[in-house]
Amino acid sequence: MNRHSSILLSLIALFCITLSVAPASATTHIGTIERDTLLGVPCRVYLPYQYTMRAGLDKAVFPVLYLQHGMYGSEDDWTEQGELLKWMEMLLLANQVKEMVIIMPDNFLGSMTPDDRNELMAAPNITPSGEAFDTSKGAAHWRKLTPEQEQSYKMSGYWEEHFREFMQEAENRYSISREPGKRAIAGLSMGGFHTMHVSHYLHGQFAFVGLFSAVIIPRRGGAELLEDSEDSQFHTAGFDLQLDYGSPVYDNWMIEVRRMAAAPPMYWIGIGRDDFLYAQMQDYRLWLDMNTFEYTYYESNGGHTWQNWQDYLCRFLKKLFWDEKF
Repeated sequence: MNRHSSILLSLIALFCITLSVAPASATTHIGTIERDTLLGVPCRVYLPYQYTMRAGLDKAVFPVLYLQHGMYGSEDDWTEQGELLKWMEMLLLANQVKEMVIIMPDNFLGSMTPDDRNELMAAPNITPSGEAFDTSKGAAHWRKLTPEQEQSYKMSGYWEEHFREFMQEAENRYSISREPGKRAIAGLSMGGFHTMHVSHYLHGQFAFVGLFSAVIIPRRGGAELLEDSEDSQFHTAGFDLQLDYGSPVYDNWMIEVRRMAAAPPMYWIGIGRDDFLYAQMQDYRLWLDMNTFEYTYYESNGGHTWQNWQDYLCRFLKKLFWDEKF
């Protein structure tokens, strides 16, 4: 091997090593993660690389996915624990997903009225027990609440009732589609709960719905969830369609989902066999089957974990927007 060949091989090796140890960034040639606030709700927004290249040139309008976190999470969850940028880069390079905008709201703060939200965010960073904490990330804000206050917000219906307004603000801010066929919504755990109930409350507004280890059954007055399906309201209520949950979103929700069966979105469900919500989800699937509601079901090993939710997200993303030109 001559001297020039040795130098060339050394440079190639150095380049490969540099790539392998390069730190993760919020910006790549595949896309960018930005911070924003929409309708007073903190958000992270994934913008594909072509968004900045095309949106300003030919007013390109991109399809959009609204992606929600779970209980006690924040708008940062899907980008940090879910590693969304890594998966989008991998899938785009493999031509397995289409380019889209992904909006990740803090749906916990979104479940509060503006006055309650502002009061919470302005309050001292002290837990009810007197412990100080860092609120540099949105996930910390819920720690200011007492357990009783937490419960009152989890299933208030406020977020679902105002989700259309949230979408309208996003559509005014970004070059994203206003067409239902170019909208998707998904979420994990409590975010799956919000996703499921937004999808029937705003039936016809989403072509794709993804439930990842989702909570299904609302509790009266936002009461604590029951983890044992033996006590779930599918059993105790005997499929009572007239339950009063104190919210127009949840009252008669079974009737609303049944109506969706005539023209359902692409309805994707994923859950692990060891998930504490597994039995409740099987109840829900049985009820969907009884009402001839078409859906796609994926069952994995494991439980209520980020490993599963990353897997579900990738599988869901691969099904979105293949009629788009991007």
